[in-house]
Amino acid sequence: MAKKIKNIRIGIIGTSFRENVTCELEKRCVATLLARGVSKSHIKMVRVPGALEVPLVAKKMAKKKKYDALITFGAIVKGKTYHFEQIANECSRGCAEVSMRYEIPVIFEVLAVYRLADALERATRKVENKGVEAAETALAMIQLISKI
Repeated sequence: MAKKIKNIRIGIIGTSFRENVTCELEKRCVATLLARGVSKSHIKMVRVPGALEVPLVAKKMAKKKKYDALITFGAIVKGKTYHFEQIANECSRGCAEVSMRYEIPVIFEVLAVYRLADALERATRKVENKGVEAAETALAMIQLISKI
């Protein structure tokens, strides 16, 4: 039997670095979750300094077994060094590891972009908004996993 939406618990992990992007993604994600029937009291938001810190906090939250899904938000913008690739790859890998180890959906929307404007566009547009997509993906995965 599928889990009822009102009982779903979501953890949202967002980065302080590029916080303008994070806030836009979170705003649209939370609005979507609430519109779909998730209780505001069942949404826990946590802020981390940067993208490399996301997987550790995701692991700590998943380990508690309080959440049905975790959603990650942030933006990593390509500079002139290899740092971009290191952070983007390790953040992505770490979140995937948490998902597999704890068998919980970790919806990954830490946007790795070449221009900050690209991240802001994905966070604010009405069509294909990454915050909305994250909420919808989390709910779809929760329902799917509850049926398996």
